Amino acid sequence: MQNIHSNTERAGIASAAGAYLIWGFLPIYWKLLVVPADEILAHRIMWSFFFMVFIIMATKKADAFRKDWSLLVNNSKRCIGMILASLLISVNWLTYIWAVNDNRIVETSFGYYINPLVSVMLGIIVLKERLSFWQTVSFLIAAIGVLNMSVHLGSFPWVAIVLAITFGLYGLCKKMVNVGAITSITVETLIVAPISLLYLAYLGQQGTGSFVPGNWTVSWLLVGSGIVTAVPLLLFASGANRLPLAVMGFLQYLAPTIALAVGVVLYNEPFTHTHLVSFSCIWAALAIFSLSKTRPFIKLEAVLIQRFLKKQQQPSE
Repeated sequence: MQNIHSNTERAGIASAAGAYLIWGFLPIYWKLLVVPADEILAHRIMWSFFFMVFIIMATKKADAFRKDWSLLVNNSKRCIGMILASLLISVNWLTYIWAVNDNRIVETSFGYYINPLVSVMLGIIVLKERLSFWQTVSFLIAAIGVLNMSVHLGSFPWVAIVLAITFGLYGLCKKMVNVGAITSITVETLIVAPISLLYLAYLGQQGTGSFVPGNWTVSWLLVGSGIVTAVPLLLFASGANRLPLAVMGFLQYLAPTIALAVGVVLYNEPFTHTHLVSFSCIWAALAIFSLSKTRPFIKLEAVLIQRFLKKQQQPSE
């Protein structure tokens, strides 16, 4: 029994790590495509859908897909949640691709570092969850990091915020829908596939599309965009089903860490003192947030609250 559990956990770690490694190095793939972000997005959606249909057929999951589909169609709440998830992930993908090709990989990594904190904030606003003392501290430190970048770089890090919020809302919608990973990815791309197809047809009619005979390198990279989109999502779903939430929470920082290194080392994006201070705030916030439910932090919280209450009870001079 222990060997089975150990093998399951190892498989889960391999799957989750594989997903985050692909996401971390994904900027390199988009950099290879000297194509407008909106056209890449349209191809990404179309080829992801075709790839997922192939996966359903190859793995003989058609019956499971039909079952999940009927759940969605017959439940208006789930149906709306899936439509919103599809639109949110499309905005997220478009923002990410545009930012990478606009030499903002460092800012995208900043967005995915703060994403877990944004997800918790959405839980507070939407699901009426309550923050613990240390979670509140982590949010304040993260806010200082965002504010520091806004003030010293002269512009609000909107790319990071858009990525964090759209992905956080996307996760919330997925929680609402609660269907299998394969069905979810297939339906998400299916919803926006007609728009993508019409847009690609328009580009073809105008003669401005990049998917043309003779331009084989770009064309095959555009086809591959569906694979590099779907594979990490499937790996992530596989890992999430096998691993505790704490392990998944730790592994999720692989992707933005790799992306940060890719932006600075491979593409010479600036990483100034301001970036260092802001990222340090985020890293500190994430460390506190991750450790907030451990025994030492719970004990320290109790001591601090006790001291605060004692000070409040002392008569003022």
